[in-house]
Amino acid sequence: MARSYGTYATRVEGLKRMFAHIRVLIMALMTAGPVLAQSQVHSPATAPAKPVKMVVLGDSLSAGLGLQATAAFPARLQKALSDKGIKVDMINAGVSGDTSSGGRDRLDWSIPEGTEAVILELGANDALRGIDPAVTRTALTEILTRLKARKIAVLLCGMLAPPNYGSEYAARFNAIYPELSKSFGVPLYPFFLEGVAADTKLNQADGLHPTAEGVDVIVKNILPMVEAFLGTISGQRS
Repeated sequence: MARSYGTYATRVEGLKRMFAHIRVLIMALMTAGPVLAQSQVHSPATAPAKPVKMVVLGDSLSAGLGLQATAAFPARLQKALSDKGIKVDMINAGVSGDTSSGGRDRLDWSIPEGTEAVILELGANDALRGIDPAVTRTALTEILTRLKARKIAVLLCGMLAPPNYGSEYAARFNAIYPELSKSFGVPLYPFFLEGVAADTKLNQADGLHPTAEGVDVIVKNILPMVEAFLGTISGQRS
């Protein structure tokens, strides 16, 4: 059958246009390929998360008085976080006998450059010595102010006054932590010794310092709040 020249020419022209489109598509893919590969290499989703640099600034309760270093609160908390796949570079900056004022005075060398998070656990010795709550409040306020200026996130651990100084003293002291938490916008763990204080089975012979088992109870209780705290920091990184 004879073939019409007009029909054949139309088909040839159509094929030319199709091949031209294919050529443009191939060139576009060749150009985009290296860019796509490079974006995958540097994708935040595939990059390993850096450990959060954390310091526990505290007194003997975090220093681990009477315990092996591996049984102290910072070490046990780091282990509990690691078991959940959360990596932190932990520094134990607890000093036995330290007051809030003492922690303030050593703040600069206790919290090295590059620190991203601080668990602030101070005030127990202030309450035991009957230090004026106004002094404790001032010291903690200065610590929080200086850490905020350094853009370091803080988890504040509360403390409760013993009953021997009376209800008025206890009311003034106990109010410090929730009020500072609100004014500085930092998370508060209301009572660091929750579940351990006054339990003879979880405290050493002095009745004040937790045993290794007591530390594990503290870690178990505070862990959900620490996880949420670290999650906020990780979210700010991205």
